[in-house]
Amino acid sequence: MNIDLTINTDVARQILIEFIKSEITRVGFTNAVINLSGGLDSALSCALVTQALGPENVLALRLPYRTSSPDSLEHAQLMIDQLKVRSETIDITDMVDPLIKQDGNMSKTRKGNIMARARMIVMYDRSEAFKGLPIGTSNKTEILLGYTTMWGDMASAINPIGDLYKTQVRQLSRALGIPSGIIDKPPSADLWVGQTDESELGFTYEKVDKLLYLLVDQRFSAQECIEEGFEEQFVKGVITRVRRNQFKRMMPPIAKVSNRTIGYDFLYLRDWGT
Repeated sequence: MNIDLTINTDVARQILIEFIKSEITRVGFTNAVINLSGGLDSALSCALVTQALGPENVLALRLPYRTSSPDSLEHAQLMIDQLKVRSETIDITDMVDPLIKQDGNMSKTRKGNIMARARMIVMYDRSEAFKGLPIGTSNKTEILLGYTTMWGDMASAINPIGDLYKTQVRQLSRALGIPSGIIDKPPSADLWVGQTDESELGFTYEKVDKLLYLLVDQRFSAQECIEEGFEEQFVKGVITRVRRNQFKRMMPPIAKVSNRTIGYDFLYLRDWGT
């Protein structure tokens, strides 16, 4: 089977820009705040938000840690200069290190989660100061695999790229003129020196996107995916990751004790003029 993830970038761009405008303005905001890491996902999200709201209404935050790659800062600045958005740079080292020093045996994953959540704190603080909604930058692949930090990089008010697989993020980014140096570099959360997404995951985005497309969008069974040529161990491993990380894709479940429980019966403000 030829698995084609190609999107109509003109249509996708228009849908996402209208989504941003609608979701931000309907709750009474005109501004947005975004953490600009220097990576592709945040670059695309920032470009979309800028086109939707105008550069004067976007605040981009560069939030380095002491081990962050200089390239990340440079690429974030490249987008700031290209889009002409407002910006602020805040070093999170002094926020993060006191907690890390409490445990001399802390793993890289725990340290990375602390950094991601510290960046969330700064974004939400600046959201209040700038009166702008926080914009999410997690793509569909990351969300499905759980390759995100709850209340860290996943935290946002709206997410314009959460229904785009990583390969589709690359397509739309090229169409929107994101610099090739950002598009083509190995994806990385830049949480420790030498870290890359694909080395940590153990497979490429290109490969897993095709499998996820069959499993999620086409509703293939595991066996059908294996029959299409995917290795059994790979298929089962990805399915396990998607299942295990379902809790990251949901608000915390609420125990039902009334007739109008939030998240079950009270889903939207149907009777409240919205």
